[in-house]
Amino acid sequence: MKRKVTVVGGAGNVGATVARQIAEKELADVVIIDIAESKAAGIGLDIYETCPIIGSDVRVIGGSDWAAPKLVEHTPDAIIIPVANPLDAMAQALYKLTKFPKQRIIGMAGVLDSARMSTFIAMELDVSVENVSSFVLGGHGDTMVPLPRYSTVAGIPITDLLSKDKIDAIAKRTAGGGLEITKLVGTSAWYAPGQAATEMIEAILRDKKKILPCSVYLEGEYGINGLFVGVPVKLGARGIEEIIQIKLTPEEDAALKKSASSVKELVDLIGM
Repeated sequence: MKRKVTVVGGAGNVGATVARQIAEKELADVVIIDIAESKAAGIGLDIYETCPIIGSDVRVIGGSDWAAPKLVEHTPDAIIIPVANPLDAMAQALYKLTKFPKQRIIGMAGVLDSARMSTFIAMELDVSVENVSSFVLGGHGDTMVPLPRYSTVAGIPITDLLSKDKIDAIAKRTAGGGLEITKLVGTSAWYAPGQAATEMIEAILRDKKKILPCSVYLEGEYGINGLFVGVPVKLGARGIEEIIQIKLTPEEDAALKKSASSVKELVDLIGM
């Protein structure tokens, strides 16, 4: 049996981007589910019709004949990657509602936030983005925690390449990256979020054991209990295979705790 990825809300820009990327990479058959049934069917057919051109032997279908709240009944062994905002709180809600093991609820946030930071570093230093590796922890929002000490250009920490003022400006722009695009386009971003989700999906389906920053349920790690917060994890066929704990300075630890507190406020607000 072929592997299958279901994109719930797939008629939207982010979902359609994810579906297209999965088809292009030939990772799995794709089912696009959305309350906008005809649009989901049309997007599914459009993507499917690209497959002969790109040489991808997967099937893509779309519709609305499957109710998302019946997730546990229809796909009890699924791994869920929440993308909708408020990201960390939505991941927490899905964890509580599905009662899935924590290893199988993995929020998409840090991959996107780190990619944005890498983009801004490459722009500032006029270097290839391929040389840049960035690290962003914490909740997906204004209180996210970019870590300059762990962000590098060809292995060189950016703290050796940029002034504190420039690093602070990059961190601030990273935290506001989504809002910046919304102001320019009039809607939230979709290409980068869709690509970020696809990278996580690929790491899982191909059992890459890839270390990526994701929003996961912490039970004491980093001194945080009972919350979904962005930290580095190893992703493989079982979902979260390991939570990686790195050493933080007192200032970084305080910033992460502050970010976790913001997540808790949202979680309490939605009653999860």
